[in-house]
Amino acid sequence: MNQVTENNYQPVRTQGRKRILVTGGAGFLGSHLCDRLLKDGHEVICADNYFTGSKRNIEHLIGLPRFELLRHDITFPLYVEVDEIYNLACPASPIHYQHDPVQTTKTSVHGAINMLGLAKRVRAKILQASTSEVYGDPSMHPQQEFYWGNVNPIGIRSCYDEGKRCAETLFFDYYRQHNLQIKVIRIFNTYGPRMHPNDGRVVSNFIVQALRDESITIYGDGSQTRSFCYVSDLIEGMVRMMASPEECVGPVNMGNPAEITIAELAREIVELTGSRSKIVFKPLPKDDPTRRCPDISLAKQWLDWEPRRPRRDGLVDTIDYFRQQLAVG
Repeated sequence: MNQVTENNYQPVRTQGRKRILVTGGAGFLGSHLCDRLLKDGHEVICADNYFTGSKRNIEHLIGLPRFELLRHDITFPLYVEVDEIYNLACPASPIHYQHDPVQTTKTSVHGAINMLGLAKRVRAKILQASTSEVYGDPSMHPQQEFYWGNVNPIGIRSCYDEGKRCAETLFFDYYRQHNLQIKVIRIFNTYGPRMHPNDGRVVSNFIVQALRDESITIYGDGSQTRSFCYVSDLIEGMVRMMASPEECVGPVNMGNPAEITIAELAREIVELTGSRSKIVFKPLPKDDPTRRCPDISLAKQWLDWEPRRPRRDGLVDTIDYFRQQLAVG
């Protein structure tokens, strides 16, 4: 990977510079968003409590004049002066969000209340990074934004699913009651460099197992489908959503509509890594959705956005990243 220096972060434009808060900014998506916003010439405040985020993801930014790092848990109020807020803070993989489900719900709900309160005080525009999990195990395929979902409110995934659903409710109530400028996106499976190697997500799981020549674990029979969006495409969509006209509040699906079965993904990763791994099958976890694929018609219409990075190309970059991380230890 290219070495990142301060010169890489000289703004490509300074007109219209904003001061932007990114919660969860040391995480997988948040760190890439911080990169993008700095390259666009903005000042960035990164807030993270490092539960799933890592300083390693943003260490190349520390010391840059337009970057500020705060160790902060958004379940507590934050007092800063900003123009825009990207609210990404929340553990997003089952292993992490089920570790402390009560805290997960607090992060989604109390965190949303605190960030919305901040946005109200300083009249900032605020974007909520919601999730395809709000659709639960969907009966509609592909999922469209008007679909209300099929969610178990008392299951082991509910802390995340229902927490994010409640956060959306709060955003729209602040929009209606306080005339707050909000943006809501629903993120589908995203992958790329800086994924946590032990987050339990299928792409990182398969790549790490393949690089170690360990058995690749598929839960269920492998016929369940997912669609995978490369991280740079997702970040482009987020930035476009924040810059969209005021009446474009969402929710808007963001993901890749190209579906693939989990078994096909496993075979593809084995091929790309040159691994000797064998594929093994284990029981499917409770409430795990069988199909997950976005309808991105609104994103195309409102934002002129759709994913452009081919899956195999993105997987090659992600494999290279994990190969380096495993070598470093």
